[in-house]
Amino acid sequence: MAADTGAGVVVLAATPIGRIDDAPPRLAEELARADVIAAEDTRRLQRLLRELDVPNRPGSDRTVLSYHEHNEAARTADLVERLDAGARVVLVTDAGMPSVSDPGYRLVRAAIDAGHRVTAVPGPSAVLTALAVSGLSVDRFCFEGFLPRKAGERRRALAALAREPRTMVFFEAPHRLADSLTDLAAAFGPERSAAVCRELTKTYEEVVRGGLGELADWAREGTRGEITLVVSGAGPTHTSAAEQLDEIAERVDSGERLKTVCAEIAAATGLSSKALYDAYVARTR
Repeated sequence: MAADTGAGVVVLAATPIGRIDDAPPRLAEELARADVIAAEDTRRLQRLLRELDVPNRPGSDRTVLSYHEHNEAARTADLVERLDAGARVVLVTDAGMPSVSDPGYRLVRAAIDAGHRVTAVPGPSAVLTALAVSGLSVDRFCFEGFLPRKAGERRRALAALAREPRTMVFFEAPHRLADSLTDLAAAFGPERSAAVCRELTKTYEEVVRGGLGELADWAREGTRGEITLVVSGAGPTHTSAAEQLDEIAERVDSGERLKTVCAEIAAATGLSSKALYDAYVARTR
């Protein structure tokens, strides 16, 4: 067990995901108080400072640094040095809470390891907002971030999630939405309930609810904006290894490896991969 012993402080500051008046009241206070502001996009930060009417302190030598996915590994060491010197470092990303599918984790981990305090300004979250408006169960959920961009990797990831009982939340780019929904429908079934939440809290906010199959058809027409996807968890499955043998045979005949097929079907059904493998081998003898 380790206590905070360093003089510096990291403040993870949530920023609006849409409307500026959704900014938590403490955000402006922390930005004004900061010795260093590390921002995913410094241009957006300057607009945020103007919109929140954040003044420069008299005689302030506040430093603004970029901190994004392409430089965070190198820049973290610099920020830790500033923390060691007693700096109050406020981290903001383009929208929402830093480190949630955004830069921040490296700095948090490095600051903790160096004995510095890490705190947060709570505020807007696309994950929780989408869950709340989705109409799906929210008593248990998991956040899966962005799905893999490559089709094969995405399908393998979804096969592993097919029997996940909790409601799932994903982020997705609009130009990949139709392909991802198609793969979700194939892995989870076209009737699995889901909600596509677009431009949350913004002027053109839209929430489209339905089965994964119909949502995939809808998305093929094209969509724009920031997307958060909420998918209901799997219900109980009543199946046996014998009932899966035709699908296994079809996939193996098409060239897929037997072990891979059995592992993916096991993930989707909750059956034992070994039981599926043994049942298929027994049938082909």
